[in-house]
Amino acid sequence: MRVIAIDGPAGSGKSTVAKALAARLGLDYLDTGAMYRAVTFAALRRGIDPSEAEQVARIVPDLALDVSPAGVVVDGVDATIEIRGPEVSRAVSVVAANTGVRSEMVRRQRAWVQARGGGVLEGRDIGTVVFPDAELKVYLTADPEVRAQRRSKEVADLDYETVAADLARRDAYDQGRAASPLTEAVDAFVVDTTGLSVEDIIDAIAGRVASGA
Repeated sequence: MRVIAIDGPAGSGKSTVAKALAARLGLDYLDTGAMYRAVTFAALRRGIDPSEAEQVARIVPDLALDVSPAGVVVDGVDATIEIRGPEVSRAVSVVAANTGVRSEMVRRQRAWVQARGGGVLEGRDIGTVVFPDAELKVYLTADPEVRAQRRSKEVADLDYETVAADLARRDAYDQGRAASPLTEAVDAFVVDTTGLSVEDIIDAIAGRVASGA
């Protein structure tokens, strides 16, 4: 079973790189961050405060969640656009730190891989928690300014300063949380994507895969 784990902070290039790498290697791709965004969307849609940990965790086991390259569907509702909006973006960190939510999402992520015999997964704890025995663990990073520029282009209704402040806040939250904090796996292949093209990054990672490093 081939599992490639790609972790890193927001704006480091995880989604773009993971999709392209999966295509090159002929593997399925899963954006685990979208799963936490989907739970956040579901909580908000039900009128639940995302900071109410027990209430949010209670809705997760029965949540119908379909995350694929084609989009994100939550309880039959297409949430592909909404999960990237400012309301979800502001609340997703607290939901992702919810231990009840994380345990269920990790279970689903492992089941997803088992059903497909492998895959390329991107997130914040794939190589450290979800698949610590992955064939290859990659940690992507980039200068904060570059990450903010990338993310501000993705969210059209937010300016650079707002995005930069949100990224700094989320970095601190993700790295400081008790449950599966964002950190490099000790054996991760670290790539600073700041000045690299997507093709350069894919070539470097694919080279590691080919060498079995």
